[in-house]
Amino acid sequence: MKFLFSHRNFPAQFKHILNELGKDSSNKIVFLTGTENPVEIKGVKKVLYKLKRKVPQNAHRYLKQYEEAIIHGQGAAEAAIALKNSGFAPDVIYAHGWGNSMFFKDIFPDVPLINYCEWYYNSSGADIGFDRIMPDYDRKALTRCNNSQFLQDLISCNLGICPTKWQKSQFPKELQSKINVIHDGIDTDYFIPNPDAEFRIPDSDIILSCKDEVLTYATRGMEPYRGFPQFMEIAEKLLQKRKNLHVVIAGEDRVCYGPKLRNTTFKELMLKNLNLDLSKLHFTGGLPYKEYRKLLQISSVHCYLTYPFVLSWSMLEAMATGCLIVGSKTQPVEEVIKNEENGYLVDFYDVNLFAKTIDEILESRLQNNGVHSDKNLKLKTNARKTIIENYDLKKLLPKHIELIKNAGLKK
Repeated sequence: MKFLFSHRNFPAQFKHILNELGKDSSNKIVFLTGTENPVEIKGVKKVLYKLKRKVPQNAHRYLKQYEEAIIHGQGAAEAAIALKNSGFAPDVIYAHGWGNSMFFKDIFPDVPLINYCEWYYNSSGADIGFDRIMPDYDRKALTRCNNSQFLQDLISCNLGICPTKWQKSQFPKELQSKINVIHDGIDTDYFIPNPDAEFRIPDSDIILSCKDEVLTYATRGMEPYRGFPQFMEIAEKLLQKRKNLHVVIAGEDRVCYGPKLRNTTFKELMLKNLNLDLSKLHFTGGLPYKEYRKLLQISSVHCYLTYPFVLSWSMLEAMATGCLIVGSKTQPVEEVIKNEENGYLVDFYDVNLFAKTIDEILESRLQNNGVHSDKNLKLKTNARKTIIENYDLKKLLPKHIELIKNAGLKK
């Protein structure tokens, strides 16, 4: 079969699918992307589309995101036309939104188009307003306009795929019937417990193992959407109380979701405002997958916080690795974690209860000669079991592939 994929970045959410399809030499796979990077996948031809311009500074604020989507859509469309003129006729198209798939139906009107439906903004009931700042008319209007490209995607696509039920629930009810819930999948053969693992703090002589007391936190960006300010307050309380505790934060000092601060970052702000023992607080930066896995494997407690928003792979990867999770009691987390069954849930803003819960877990472990209590060991086991039963790549990837191929065969 012939497959056309598209995303602003490569390979994005499609890595496992591309690897699997690329194993079959009879498949012809083209990936249209707007960003250069050195990553290559066997059997996949990358085609870089070009952007003709940037969003003008004087563009209406409500339209800036939409205009950026159109610019990407135009670039991807011209690359798709060139492919068509060269004789490439896909059996199915699978694209993540953000504009790059906006005009594919005008180029390949009879080709089934699958849209990866990651998020639809609502001005109430989800991320917007969760910071306790209720949106005014201006924010609501901006939100409505920001959904324009996603609505076009949903209307033009033949099929939508969404990773979680919570994320699907954010889309308009009138269009949800087009959306299938299939998570991208977690490699449970890779993310496994390892009691003998060791993790070296980058650029230091500190080596941590399962024998140590380690609180972990992993994030793409250090931002309020992922509870970074709250986690830093939790870390401050715990570091002041527990002399042997190491707190390890994996991630980059940037904002991936939500507004940025002017002239500073959330990391700089929290380090400035809190009293933290920097000899026990470790920022690793972005980690290679092998090192990231080691960090999860030596974790005593893993903390995950998020607004009611897109669920991070990192929480599921931590669960697959057998981490004991203390997470925020927000809808995307509650879809996966049941309190005191496969982890602990605490109100997102209750920093004191977060610290108390983690402290009690660590103290129980300390009193038990560095071994978690029977209850917490069961929670760790149940966490991994949850991922194996519901989010295992081995189970979900074949379903994902079948859905894509079947869409192409119905052309």
